[in-house]
Order: sequence, then structure tokens, then C-alpha cells
Amino acid sequence: MSIQETIKEVKQELSSDEQMLASAFKIEKLYKKHKLKIFTVVGIAVILFSGTAIKSYMHEQELLDANSAFSTLQQNPKDEKALAELQAKNPALFELFTYQNALKDSDTATFEKLSTSSNEIIADLSNYNLTLLQGKPIESKLYQDIAYIDNASLLINSGKITEAKEELELIPQDSPVYNISKMIKHYTIKGQ
Repeated sequence: MSIQETIKEVKQELSSDEQMLASAFKIEKLYKKHKLKIFTVVGIAVILFSGTAIKSYMHEQELLDANSAFSTLQQNPKDEKALAELQAKNPALFELFTYQNALKDSDTATFEKLSTSSNEIIADLSNYNLTLLQGKPIESKLYQDIAYIDNASLLINSGKITEAKEELELIPQDSPVYNISKMIKHYTIKGQ
């Protein structure tokens, strides 16, 4: 290597070191200028992530407590402490448990309470069972086709055969209860 090449190489190294040093000074100047903003953003991010982790942990604990209370209630449905804990920790599961017990006991008072639930499924199922137990015409989103059959049965029992057939005609052909409705229509025709 010649001296000129060595000098050229040293100049290039000094030039790159100079550029790196200038970049470091720019970053330091930027840091000093926006130090408060940087710490604020980092602090908010730390608080956000730790808050989310804490909230997630607390929710997980509530679910575990609710599941424990539900398991206790499965073994002893009269346990007041477990019932109160389930109601506080997981209201939806509490309503489901209450609905399950109302089904076993045919409890119209409980069905009446649950029919105003904010949970649409529990409300619809409770209203269906309540009106079924009361012997009234039924309206249900979840059991719509079965409700048509129940309503037709009520109409048949009261001697309104043509209205019962009209009710059964509302059941679509792709419904799982369509064949039942056909059989009912067939036997009501023969019964006339």
C-alpha cells in the first residue's frame, strides 16, 4: 500500500466518524429538546400496558371465582353464599343457573323475572317457557317454529282447527319440525 492510499483511507474513516459524531450530536440535541415528551409517551405506554395486564388479571380472577361458585351450586343449589358470589361476579352465568333451576321446578315467577333480562337469549327462552306454562299463545325468536306447533296445539284444543292449520302453514319446509307440522295437519283433517 502506498502512502496516498493510506491517507485516502484515513480521510474516509475520519469522514465516516465525523458523520457518526454529527448524527450523535443531532440525536442528543433532539433528545434534550423533546425529553419531556419522550418520557411522557414512555410513561403512558408503561401505565397502559400495566393497567391492561392488571385489568385482565382481575377479570380472570372474577371468572375463576364465578366458576368456583357455579361448581359449588351444581353440588348444592341452596348455597346462598355461592349464589350471591355468582350473581356479583358473573350475572350472565347467574341468570343461566336461575333459568336452569326454573326449568326443573316449572317456576313461573322466576320465568317472569328472567323474561325481562338484558340477555336476549335468556329473556326469550324464559318468555317461551312462561307462556307455555300459562297456556297462552307463544312468540319466540329462538323457538319460532316450535312456537307455531304449540300455538296450533292450543287452537286445536279449543276447537279452532282452521286457525291451527293456518298457524302450521307458517312453518317453512326447511324447518326441522316441518314433518311434525305435516303430521299434525294430516291428523286434524282426519279428526274432522
